Amino acid sequence: MLHFIKNISGDKAIWGIVALLALFSFLPVYSASSNLVYVVGNGTTVSHLVKHAFLLLLGFGIIFGVHKIPMHFFKGLSMIALPLVLLLLVYTLAQGKTIGGANASRWINIPFVGFSFQTSTLATVVLMIYVARYLAKIKDKVVTFKESILPLWIPVFLVIVLILPANFSTAAILFFMVLMLTFLGGYPIRYLLMIVGTGIASLALFVLIAKAVPDLFDNRIDTWENRVSNFLNGEDSVEDYQIERAKIAIASGGIVGKGSGKSVQKNFLPQSSSDFIFAIIVEEYGLVGGLTLMFFYLLLLFRIVVVANANPTVFGKLLVVGVGLPIVFQAFINMAVAVELFPVTGQTLPLISSGGTSIWMTCLAIGVVLSASNKNADKELEDIDETNPLEVLSGQL
Repeated sequence: MLHFIKNISGDKAIWGIVALLALFSFLPVYSASSNLVYVVGNGTTVSHLVKHAFLLLLGFGIIFGVHKIPMHFFKGLSMIALPLVLLLLVYTLAQGKTIGGANASRWINIPFVGFSFQTSTLATVVLMIYVARYLAKIKDKVVTFKESILPLWIPVFLVIVLILPANFSTAAILFFMVLMLTFLGGYPIRYLLMIVGTGIASLALFVLIAKAVPDLFDNRIDTWENRVSNFLNGEDSVEDYQIERAKIAIASGGIVGKGSGKSVQKNFLPQSSSDFIFAIIVEEYGLVGGLTLMFFYLLLLFRIVVVANANPTVFGKLLVVGVGLPIVFQAFINMAVAVELFPVTGQTLPLISSGGTSIWMTCLAIGVVLSASNKNADKELEDIDETNPLEVLSGQL
């Protein structure tokens, strides 16, 4: 452990925040896992805790390994990884996996290890790095909309289109994050408005096709419509039941909460250890616990902004923003769902919720941010010829 600590580099505050969030996560995950054990009949609370510990340990291994990679390597890696991610998304969607008759084409099984992997989370990180690379490449150029379609927007829309049928919320968040990054990267606003219009038109066309051929995407379109409609109209549904239980948990928590492990609603609230874990945290640790958790995510956001501002290269600034902000954005969406400010999205609470893919991809993004926070960032790397991914990968001119 001491050897590990001595060899870490990058922003120490981010390391500390991530470590504190990870350590705290054991309490609510252990408590909320009783729902899986005694209601669902899945394993034991100790087995779920051990699994969570293993996932976090592997996650920190990912952080450590990735943060040692020189920042400029991510330019070439994104160009190489993006086609692979597209193939994974195609395979994930094509397998037509269902759970309880519902479309669950979000995961692929990893052979021999017994884990499932949600490919859209990996696609999000890779795509944001790829977009940051492109924006850095054109920083001193006047690029027309037509010139940016093939290298920028075609990959973006391919990724989003492949995620959309099975996971609307992730696709929508990713689209918003790409728009935000391109705006911060100086991409012309008039072009962004054209992209927004194209995105809305494409979504409308997708819904019309899905309605015309209802068996094409199982029940996902109806699920989206029901969630939004129930959120706006306050009608009863499965999601409404989840929200009501979450609000009861939050209201019963009071100022200081019922105490660790003393949640009642964890026995009634589905996804209490993942999507709705924030409600369990507030029930057990009260308003104080909920606000403290929000403070740490805001502190993480502050450090991400500090790291981005301190990086000497355009690519480094955009890289940090591109992979760092979605972590905090996802956290606040998860919290907003629990208090019914958002319809149910299925987004987990980063570094807190149980679930391997979410933890690993969050750790991957944090590793990238820490890599960019290293003091030895070389401004000359911004001049690398990005037309050749092998040259980018090797860092040579």
